[in-house]
Amino acid sequence: MASIIDERGFNQGFVLNQAQVIRLRRRAGLIAEEVSKSPSDMRTILELGCGTGELAAELAKLTGSRVTGVDISPGFINRARQMHQLPQLDFMVADLTRELPSMPDHRYDYIIGNGILHHLYHNLDDVLPRLALWLNPGGRLIFWEPNYLNPYIYLIFTCPALRKWARLEPDEMAFTHHFIKRKLLACGYSKANVLLLDFLFPNTPNYLIKPVIALGRILEAIPLARALAQSIFISASISPSPPKA
Repeated sequence: MASIIDERGFNQGFVLNQAQVIRLRRRAGLIAEEVSKSPSDMRTILELGCGTGELAAELAKLTGSRVTGVDISPGFINRARQMHQLPQLDFMVADLTRELPSMPDHRYDYIIGNGILHHLYHNLDDVLPRLALWLNPGGRLIFWEPNYLNPYIYLIFTCPALRKWARLEPDEMAFTHHFIKRKLLACGYSKANVLLLDFLFPNTPNYLIKPVIALGRILEAIPLARALAQSIFISASISPSPPKA
């Protein structure tokens, strides 16, 4: 299927088709469920790597939160601003993973992302503690990431020819749920919940979408089968007291 390519020539997502729209809404729905568990005054969301803004817009509608989407690509942000115009939604060009100050002027209740942390695989020990500085006390990280144990994901990320075909960035690498949970706990996060979910791929033909979703729900209930799910759903808190710089 057609990829969305950034200014550097790397794949940063896929052109929306029916399967992609359904995946996006399901992912936004689970993030919104996490947001709904918190007090009603916790309603500011920062999305890292927002691309052309579909997830940020969906979350603004679902939660009523103030959502800020950031991306390194000016082209993506321009498209996001044109396509998604809501009073509680804004976008900005920034690479916050490399520009995070130790004492930010503004903090958020949630920092979210869809397929972002694996781009920072080699820098997680630095990035995760700095993200904590951007969270309000009791704030949470919520991310969807590719599961390294899924056969398709494994091949794409480990075979040089397939990496080139998929236009992956040189440093991005999928990880396992055990790996990211250890990283979060080691970086001072608590209540790190890591779930293996989703068997619906972006290029699933329309006539297979409903059967794949139904089968996926069955497989997610079976431990050994669940280990092969496409994605990892990550949620982790920081301590109630503000982190030290």
